[in-house]
Amino acid sequence: MEYAAAKSTMCRQCGSNFSPAARKQIEIKLRTARAPEPAAAPEEHGHSVLQKLENFWGKKRTRMVECFECQAKQEVIAAASSTTCPKCSAHLDLRDYKITTNFSRAIRTHGEVHVTAKGDLSSSQVVCRSALVEGKLRADLHCLGTVRVNYNGKLPGRISANHVLVERRSKVQFFRRVRVQSIEIRGHMTGEVIAETVVVIHRNASLDGSVTAKSISVEKGGMFSGQLMIGSSGLTQAELLPAQKPASAESKPILPPGFVPPLRAT
Repeated sequence: MEYAAAKSTMCRQCGSNFSPAARKQIEIKLRTARAPEPAAAPEEHGHSVLQKLENFWGKKRTRMVECFECQAKQEVIAAASSTTCPKCSAHLDLRDYKITTNFSRAIRTHGEVHVTAKGDLSSSQVVCRSALVEGKLRADLHCLGTVRVNYNGKLPGRISANHVLVERRSKVQFFRRVRVQSIEIRGHMTGEVIAETVVVIHRNASLDGSVTAKSISVEKGGMFSGQLMIGSSGLTQAELLPAQKPASAESKPILPPGFVPPLRAT
């Protein structure tokens, strides 16, 4: 069983990808083969060779996707719009979404989410492979790849991604914490950033806010203003400070003879 709108699927037995509409093409071939039309034979042969070449090159354009439920990886055709996980049989959406108006439904896809200048994304949760933010973002965006921000204004949504790129013409303010593996700033950004690896501020770019990262790079002409902590985001204050040895008996202060400590009132 497969979705009626599915354009491709995977065989549960051998793991190969195929189109659910392939049987109709085979039936057309059988019907044309039965008809005694010698003049159409070269055209049919040429069409079959062309179709074989298209199928051959189409198989080469593949990509790896990971199941949202069991994290099992599989290889699918790049042009596929959906597939099924061979391990847990969960449905995986591979389509790209372009938000041009108000949109409040949850999105979970291995495609790209594009929020245009007139778009307003206010979903409860958005999971995607890559994203381009040019409009309002009021959702919790989790991206497996790169999020490009080309927006002027305030973004109340939360962003967590592998990599975030703030474009050159952007002047954006994040109300919520931005969690990334790495972030690259070419424009102007205000907010709190927690990066697992590096924060890069390019020339004529600026970052105003709190930064927690393993390293930071500010090019000549770039500007950083705010609080900076170099290290892992999971460290506590006790782990940052060196351990202190307890005071021994020998290190106690020597009291003068006849000294009486003051009594505490009860």
